[in-house]
Amino acid sequence: MATRTVTELLDDMTGQLADETVAFGLDGVEYEIDVTKKNAAALRKALTPYTEVGRRVGGRKQNTPKQVATGVDNRAVRAWAASNGIELSERGRIPSSVIEQYQAAGN
Repeated sequence: MATRTVTELLDDMTGQLADETVAFGLDGVEYEIDVTKKNAAALRKALTPYTEVGRRVGGRKQNTPKQVATGVDNRAVRAWAASNGIELSERGRIPSSVIEQYQAAGN
């Protein structure tokens, strides 16, 4: 018997499928929130006036947001892509279109 478990992250504000997880801190407490691109942009825009004048006290600057996990085994996707003539780099992000094709093939 085969089992496939799929984890979907939902926007904590709206219940829609989330695009990313945003981490932030306030009053010494660290938070993470799963949000759509629209809500991530709104959160960043709301915090911008404060982050532009505030002092950074640690951590690293992130140029790209943490992406939501795809819920698939990247090695399996790469092997499937290779066997179907789809060229992918050996490392790095797998395009969502390839993951969608992989899932549509019943994997």
